[in-house]
Amino acid sequence: MRIEPILRSIVAVRSSIPDDAFTAAALGNRREGSGIVINDSGLILTIGYLITEAEEVWLTANDGRVFPAHALAYDQETGFGLVQALAPLDLPAVELGDASAAKVGDPVVFADGAGEVVEAEIVARQEFAGYWEYLLEDAIFTAPAHSSWGGAALIGSDGKLLGVGSLRLQMSRGADIADINMVVPIDLLPPILDDLVSRGKVDKPPRPWLGAFSAESNGEVIVMSVSEGSPAAQAGLRQGDVISDVRDGEVEGLGDFYRKLWASGPAGAEIPMRIVRDGRETWLRVKTADRNAFLKKPQLQ
Repeated sequence: MRIEPILRSIVAVRSSIPDDAFTAAALGNRREGSGIVINDSGLILTIGYLITEAEEVWLTANDGRVFPAHALAYDQETGFGLVQALAPLDLPAVELGDASAAKVGDPVVFADGAGEVVEAEIVARQEFAGYWEYLLEDAIFTAPAHSSWGGAALIGSDGKLLGVGSLRLQMSRGADIADINMVVPIDLLPPILDDLVSRGKVDKPPRPWLGAFSAESNGEVIVMSVSEGSPAAQAGLRQGDVISDVRDGEVEGLGDFYRKLWASGPAGAEIPMRIVRDGRETWLRVKTADRNAFLKKPQLQ
C-alpha cells in the first residue's frame, strides 16, 4: 500500500470554542486534531469532541494550505463529527472500508493531519464504555499508540478507511502495560451520514442524558463527578455515589448501566435510581435531558 496519496487527504483540524460553552471547561477552548476528506465537496470526517460547540474551525492540508470550515454535525452516539470546508480543497476522498471484516492481528496504518504515520496492528475488538455516557458495542483497539490520535485515520492494508481515532488508553499484556488507541469503526457512519449532512443530527429521538461522569470498579458503577447544571446535579447525585439500580433493574457494570438508562424512557423522562452513599442505600429521581440542549449550536460562517 502506498500511503502518500492517502496522507494528502488527511488534514489538520483546529477549532475555537467560546468561554461560556458547556464543554469548554472539560475539553478546552482550543482543540486540535485531524480529519479525513470523505467526498469531493470538502466534507471532512473527524472525531466529534474536536468540534463540539466550535465557533471557528480551520483546516490545514498536508501541503500547508489553510482553509476555513464549518462545524456541520456531531453525533453523540457514535462520536463522529463532520466539518464542511468553506473553500475548495482539491483533495481526493478517502474510500470507506469494511471495519466489520477487520480482525485482531491485521496490520493497519494510523495517520494524522500532520503527516505522522504509525504502523500498527489491531490488538482487540470489544465493547467500550466511556465515562461520559458513551458506549460502542465493537470498538477497534490498535497498538502501538499514535501520539496524535484525535480524528486520525485508521487505514487498512487495502488503503481504505477503517475508523477514526478517539482515545489513547492503556492495556495490560501480562506483566506489561501497553499504550493503545481506541478507534470508532467506520461502519457506523453510512447509516447516519445523510441525516448528519442534511439535518445536522440523526433523525431519531435523543437518548436520555444524566450529565454524570462514571467509572467501573469491580463491577460497580461509581460517580466520579457531575456536570454543573445537569440533570444529575439537579437530582443530587454526588461524587462517590455507587449506582446500583435503574428503575427495577440491578446495574451490572458501566455498559449495562448505560443500556438500562437509555431503555428507561425518552429524554426528559424521570428515572428512579438506587444509589449507595456512605454505605447507605437511597433512591433518587432524575429527570433526564437531551444532551444537545446544553450545547451551543454550530453557526454557519
